[in-house]
Amino acid sequence: MEPNNYSLSEVENTPIGNFRVLFEQGDLRLSIMESPNEALVTDTAVARAIIHFYFCVEGSAVFSFGPHYQREIQCQRNYFFYNPEQELPFRLRLAPRTRIVALGIPLERLHELFVHEPLPFLKPENIRQKYYDEREIPSNMLVELNQLVKTQLSPNANRLFYHGKILELLALYFSERKPDTESCPFLANEDMVRKIKHAKEQLIAHEDHPPTIKELSRIAGLNEYQLKAGFKEIYGNTVYGYLLDHKLNHARVLLDSRKYLVSQVAYQVGYANPSHFIAAFKKKFGVTPKKYLMARSA
Repeated sequence: MEPNNYSLSEVENTPIGNFRVLFEQGDLRLSIMESPNEALVTDTAVARAIIHFYFCVEGSAVFSFGPHYQREIQCQRNYFFYNPEQELPFRLRLAPRTRIVALGIPLERLHELFVHEPLPFLKPENIRQKYYDEREIPSNMLVELNQLVKTQLSPNANRLFYHGKILELLALYFSERKPDTESCPFLANEDMVRKIKHAKEQLIAHEDHPPTIKELSRIAGLNEYQLKAGFKEIYGNTVYGYLLDHKLNHARVLLDSRKYLVSQVAYQVGYANPSHFIAAFKKKFGVTPKKYLMARSA
């Protein structure tokens, strides 16, 4: 079936998909686009002087900027767009079973949040530059994005909740650690950073049976000291500390879906003994998985 076309400002809940504005205050807007069963196409634009974030939580989508240029966003990836000079129209095509969280914030408003430590593109010498960025959505941010759909509150509480989520998403997005080549000599070139990121990807890909430090060092082409020092500098955690956080954040996403028992979640994230999972979950989040589910259902 050929997908329908909608203006972004007009899409509402429909049989084939929906667009929902969760929070709107002037040019600050948080919204969700979904295409449960069929493709959904919408025409919209990167507005001038507005920072745009598109978080693909499920599925995939294609951004078409005119007839000759397009980019695809995959599941658990994020796009960042900013054009200070002009509006940039594009067509967004969501594949079936896709969910995208969209956040738009005026440049001036973002500048107010980071006035004491300006971001690179907020500095006066860069204020007229266009910016584009693509990155993986980290597990802690994915938890917050999924809560936008799972949490149900009263209308007044919803507004406060979504405003708080906007600030959380911005804090998580811009708090990603960057290599400090002065304090960590092992990160003095892009090749070293690339190797450490490759080690992280391999660690996550084999999280059920993670490689040893020695094996991971060999895979990445680093010695063990380089791997451990570089991993700590980029990700702010030890190798296995990062893996544990990743597993437990993923466990929260699974619990939020309400599709699995606690024991099933434990097995899915690699725990042979559910009691060990419960203890690790409580240590990280302050509550047991059962109490976490009860609080989410209240």
